[in-house]
Amino acid sequence: MVLKTFGWSFAITALGLVAAVLYGGWEAFGIVAILCVLEISLSFDNAVVNAGILKKMNAFWQKIFLTIGVLIAVFGMRLVFPVVIVAISAKIGPIEAVDLALNDAERYEQLVTDAHPSIAAFGGMFLLMIFLDFIFEDRDIKWLGWLERPLAKLGKVDMLSVCIALIVLAISAMTFATQAHQHGGTHIDAASTVLLSGVFGLITYLIVGGLSSFFENKLEEEEEREHEAEEEAKRSGKKVTVVQLAGKAAFFMFLYLEVLDASFSFDGVIGAFAITNDIVLMALGLGVGAMYVRSLTVYLVRQGTLDDYVYLEHGAHYAIGALALILMVSIRYQIPEVVTGLIGVALIAWSFWSSVRRNKALEAAEGGSGGSGDKTEVSAGV
Repeated sequence: MVLKTFGWSFAITALGLVAAVLYGGWEAFGIVAILCVLEISLSFDNAVVNAGILKKMNAFWQKIFLTIGVLIAVFGMRLVFPVVIVAISAKIGPIEAVDLALNDAERYEQLVTDAHPSIAAFGGMFLLMIFLDFIFEDRDIKWLGWLERPLAKLGKVDMLSVCIALIVLAISAMTFATQAHQHGGTHIDAASTVLLSGVFGLITYLIVGGLSSFFENKLEEEEEREHEAEEEAKRSGKKVTVVQLAGKAAFFMFLYLEVLDASFSFDGVIGAFAITNDIVLMALGLGVGAMYVRSLTVYLVRQGTLDDYVYLEHGAHYAIGALALILMVSIRYQIPEVVTGLIGVALIAWSFWSSVRRNKALEAAEGGSGGSGDKTEVSAGV
């Protein structure tokens, strides 16, 4: 079952890592491996969400999502989008950006270095909003309860995450302006660049979130209508087929899943810029990682159950928050790529270990009370 589901992902991983070694040696191998883990960890919750929705769709729409959806997610967001970001930031054409990356590495690196404050501010704000909206939401299951409980109470204040993000952006802009002034640069232009890019990152997050909410509401409306139609058909003695019930709702599910995929792709791509500026390594790492996310989605659907490691979603979001802060700090200070990648991996590993401990505690509690243990109490987090 595992080999059948993940076979293509394993094969593409081997090809991707060999290509990385041929392209840039063992250092490139390490960067691609870290990017793979980063993409899988940041998109793990996406796979869980996808599986929960995908299992409601009929076979036709599942195939559409797993074929056309793969093209959009892997080639569109993971391969094309990083090039577009570099092209816009460096004010060059996408084809020229690819040509420079492949044939004039020094010039390309200089352009990316010059554009780094814009990329870091845009990405930092987008990732920070994802993290803040997560930790300010009151959840039944808490990982770091001592931290998440008071933050959930603070989250009841309207627009708190936006206010905090803007404060972080203002501090970062002033810090960068000070640095530019000390080096003889035009600190007003430098500060405005960081501010404008950060605001665009915030706007992008709000637009993506708004579209996700729109499609989610549409999905709920369609499901409610079809449920009413099913009940009416039962009362009147008519037969209602699954295909009839899957029509419009399945279409809105597909659109909703694609918006979700795009939003989760943003954090992976933006986070990758904190690891490397090389679009070849970025494409290899994120592309391989995206294949695993799709395979995991299929696996969860075929198994008919969602993953039991409930703290992994928390770990992924804490990794997003760490990447956001690293990006904002990198506007002024250079942070080693390996350190950035390992922080995310460490947080994911910690959340996985905590999930394993939670599952063992649940089993022990159920065994000691004849299967009637208090699961809520055990799953309250650390």
